[in-house]
Amino acid sequence: MSKDGGMSQSAEGILTATREIAAPAEAIFELIADPALQPRWDGNDNLAEAAPGQRVHAVGEVFVMTNRNGGVRDNHIVAFVEGREIAWRPAPHGEQPAGHQWGWELDPLEDGRTRVTHVYDYSALPPSQEKRLAKARAMTPENLLASIDRLAALAEEGGDS
Repeated sequence: MSKDGGMSQSAEGILTATREIAAPAEAIFELIADPALQPRWDGNDNLAEAAPGQRVHAVGEVFVMTNRNGGVRDNHIVAFVEGREIAWRPAPHGEQPAGHQWGWELDPLEDGRTRVTHVYDYSALPPSQEKRLAKARAMTPENLLASIDRLAALAEEGGDS
């Protein structure tokens, strides 16, 4: 059984990783849409914590996350379809997003499996964001796949509680 569906990195600043997970889309989505659970599957080891009770339900919502370096980020929801798609643009607390975006697409398959695609898009980061651009360019599809792999381990063991 092949778990990897592929990885890509475009010259325009869009990275993707895709893989199948042996769990239903709804269970996987709960792990993503509840920010308090995100540090458990973060393949970049960047997320420290988020207060409980911030489960995302719609475009326009904002959840707050603390990074391991102590930085607090407001994450503005820009795409949301319950159980299928979620994306957010992070910004330092109290500021507007700079132009990069994290996203997830879940496609239910037969037998309770789900094709999961993780997308990092920094194509809208302006040149004035030099420090952020340097970090964005260092991101790889393998980093994205690490998050999917950790998400798979949690979802396949029923680790959403």
